[in-house]
Amino acid sequence: MALPPVVLLRQAAADFRYLLNRGYPRQAALTLVGNRYDLNRTGRQLLHRGVCDRETAARRRGKLVPLKHLAGRPLLVDGHNVLITLEAALRGLPLVKADDGVIRDVAELSRAYRPGPVTTQALQLLVAALRRARVGPVTVLLDAPMRKSGELAREIREALAGAGLTAEARAVPVPETELMAAGGPVATSDSHLMDGVAAVVDLAGEIIRRALLPAGGLTLITWRGAAKLAPGKQRACKIPWEGL
Repeated sequence: MALPPVVLLRQAAADFRYLLNRGYPRQAALTLVGNRYDLNRTGRQLLHRGVCDRETAARRRGKLVPLKHLAGRPLLVDGHNVLITLEAALRGLPLVKADDGVIRDVAELSRAYRPGPVTTQALQLLVAALRRARVGPVTVLLDAPMRKSGELAREIREALAGAGLTAEARAVPVPETELMAAGGPVATSDSHLMDGVAAVVDLAGEIIRRALLPAGGLTLITWRGAAKLAPGKQRACKIPWEGL
């Protein structure tokens, strides 16, 4: 998963944001910019998942709540979203600190996602963060059509119960519907969910910043400055923060 040349990615991000801030349709603007700079799929995903217009970015940022503020309070977790982001980080795949304040992966792992040993590592990080913050009750919802969702829900329930947390985990047909209807804070980086709920916790992002970045081994692209890199990896770009 090669990162595009720095100069192209820098200018492409600025151009994409420029078009979005002026009301251009998102997909059309992404196609235009991606074609103009001949970006590969990784480059286009970095723009798609990392750049948004000024108004959207400000609105979503205004919904972000730190996990530590939810001690003793209920939390809903977009299970696959959080775990897949953590798994991408554990695998050393590129991440982006998006304009709207959350960390996202760009690996598109959900297309062929299957729980495995890295999932167990991600779950351990998730449980440790929830226990440390004394959050609860916790409800983790998984996407039932994805592979082995029922088994994963059982593993999550056992891990949360073993940590002494009041929690449940279920595989449901459309998690987004229940998460948006519940009315409480939701741990997710999904843009649609962020737009549809009142409060958002960047749970995967907080875990990455606290537990994984200090240890190194990550490629995190941030529009504000340098990325944190694994030894020997390609140097990530510094892209100007524009319009926010």
